[in-house]
Amino acid sequence: MLSRVAERVYWMGRYLERAESTARLVSAYSNEAMDLPRSRSPSWYSLADITGASDAFAGHYKNYDERNVIKFLLADTFNPGSILTSVRAARENARTTRELLPAEAWENMNRLYLYVSEYVQKSLARRHRFDFLHTVIFRCQQLSGLLDGTMSHDSAYDFVRLGQSLERADMTTRIVDSAVAILLPQQDESGEYDNVLWVNVLRSLSALQMYRQHVHPRVVGHDAVRFLLQDHYFPRSVAYNIAVAESCVKALPRSDAPLLRVGRLQRRINEAQPREMRMEDLHAYIDTLQGGIGAIHEQAAEVWFRIQPETAVSAD
Repeated sequence: MLSRVAERVYWMGRYLERAESTARLVSAYSNEAMDLPRSRSPSWYSLADITGASDAFAGHYKNYDERNVIKFLLADTFNPGSILTSVRAARENARTTRELLPAEAWENMNRLYLYVSEYVQKSLARRHRFDFLHTVIFRCQQLSGLLDGTMSHDSAYDFVRLGQSLERADMTTRIVDSAVAILLPQQDESGEYDNVLWVNVLRSLSALQMYRQHVHPRVVGHDAVRFLLQDHYFPRSVAYNIAVAESCVKALPRSDAPLLRVGRLQRRINEAQPREMRMEDLHAYIDTLQGGIGAIHEQAAEVWFRIQPETAVSAD
């Protein structure tokens, strides 16, 4: 497979997952903010910071209020992580690799893009926001399921799945961090709200029922964190997705260097003790995980996407 084709299907997978996960993140934080006691006020700027796009936000907005942050994450074209930009980029990468994809996948990608383009501006208001976010999540899941069920599981699909798994792992850490950002200023206070917040986090990742089934009926913060970061069976946990990334990498040629990065991150995930962490420690640990995920991406890009001179000559 040509490097440029591998890169495009990889990024199609990443952008599709980014759109879904951004919808989950915004939904989670909006619910968390609405459930806050009157004594606490949410920092909407921290939501932009969690996505790693605080500089881009500060370059275009002066007020860090709810409407500006939501517009930035859902509809702004200058934000590479917004839902609109992510869906547009996923569609463009799919368009340039249509010969590798099932026809139904391309059709569903177009439908997703047209829906987001038409309704994203209306979603900025709270009364329309959650319907829009839930529809985006559902359509992204539908498209991912279609790819899994109708696309040959060859190298192209390995790159799609590698992109999806890395993006999903990264965004799960950011959704967990969204709760940490709210709890960090009040970590010396105790209250029932903290558990309500973790219920919202679990629900945003469609994880609440599985948590109660496999961990405990009562939601406790450190147990929720452990489940979302370290559980090896839940499909949206960080540990599960890094294991998926490992299986994809093993199936690809020249995989030794990326596998070393994957193994290093897996050790960091497995050795952590969330029960013993304070909020600032958990925040720093999440930063470490995000750095490890980024290192896997950089190594994958170095090995598979950056065309070496001799490769370019033979391709000509």
